[in-house]
Amino acid sequence: MGSTATATATVTVEQELELLRRPLLAYCYRMLGSLTEAEDAVQEAMVRAWRSSGRVRDRDGLRPWMYRIATNVCIDALNDRKRRALPMDLTAASDPHGDIGPALPESTWVQPFPSGVAADPSEEAVSSESVRLAFIAALQYLQPRQRAVLILRDVLCWKAAEVAELLDTSVDAVNSSLRRARAVLARAHAETPAAEPIDTALLQDYVSAFQRFDIDGIVALLHHDVVIAMPPHAFWLRGRERFATWMRVSDVGCLRKRMVRTEANGCPAVAIYQERGGRYLATAIQVLEVHDGRIAEIHTFLQAELFPHFGLPLEMIG
Repeated sequence: MGSTATATATVTVEQELELLRRPLLAYCYRMLGSLTEAEDAVQEAMVRAWRSSGRVRDRDGLRPWMYRIATNVCIDALNDRKRRALPMDLTAASDPHGDIGPALPESTWVQPFPSGVAADPSEEAVSSESVRLAFIAALQYLQPRQRAVLILRDVLCWKAAEVAELLDTSVDAVNSSLRRARAVLARAHAETPAAEPIDTALLQDYVSAFQRFDIDGIVALLHHDVVIAMPPHAFWLRGRERFATWMRVSDVGCLRKRMVRTEANGCPAVAIYQERGGRYLATAIQVLEVHDGRIAEIHTFLQAELFPHFGLPLEMIG
């Protein structure tokens, strides 16, 4: 009887741990700036937790315990590692007549994150601003423990005492770290306007124009100083006329395309498939941001390996 009860209790704990998997993924993504690294971190945290689940007695303490484990995993992963970035953080705007250059290592870049991932209940009142690419990139300027403090306090709305317990430090130390983190973040995130919900008609017009490769039609939907970035390449452009020039001189229009709507980082996104030999192959995830009723940022992640993370196939039959 005792062993059966213990087994039942263990299963229940494991089920509760699974309910935390997706909220932890969003947390680890903010910490690491990488969807693939976040998935690895959550899996490592789960493995550590499962090994000790039989000793869990306080179910109310399960959530902070899991965030403590996940935080430690993330901090270990961040030690001695360069910060992830967006192309605009690394170099000046490119020449639209130039080559996009070599692909840099995956570890260079902030990755997109699929919207719709179940959030921690404490995130319900938090704006989608906390997963925008600009915010995630700004977080990379913080030291690992500062990053954890800011996310737990300002995004997940934990109390200072709760964060202090998680990090084995004092409330005064948490408050001091938070002040410094906010100052660094304000400098890194300066002059970044809030994103606007995209109009469905605007998105449809963009997809339609892009699939037809109607350059004038695309440009008409863009903000005058639109930013276009193309990780894993450091190549990026500012200004719709420069983007139009690049589209006219590059070979981007030579292949037929299909586009599938999705969402990423609290913004609309499209998955681009290019036709090759009668098949449409995964090519890029584009994350779109809108300001003043026009598309102001197009982050084109030329990384087909991201598609499965968005629940999208790598190939579509023509």
